[in-house]
Amino acid sequence: MTVQQTLTIIVYGKVQGVFFRKYAREKAMELGLTGEIKNNPDGSVFIAATGTSEQHTVFCDWCRTGPPTARVTEVVINHAPLQAFESFRIVR
Repeated sequence: MTVQQTLTIIVYGKVQGVFFRKYAREKAMELGLTGEIKNNPDGSVFIAATGTSEQHTVFCDWCRTGPPTARVTEVVINHAPLQAFESFRIVR
């Protein structure tokens, strides 16, 4: 049995205006994660992602770099109560 868990991920740095949400969504969908991603008022990006620990490991590694135009300075990852999402969506 594959155990699902939800993580919250906050990505800091130059991560807005560089298509971070678009590329993160593509990566999450490629990995089979569900969840949502949105810009925070402080310039960071917030992600809630539900999947397996293996999926999360690959996704969190990707978040530490992001797309080519991003400059990630910090990634904060926390476990959250399990959330069920239908897909992985960008919240505007």
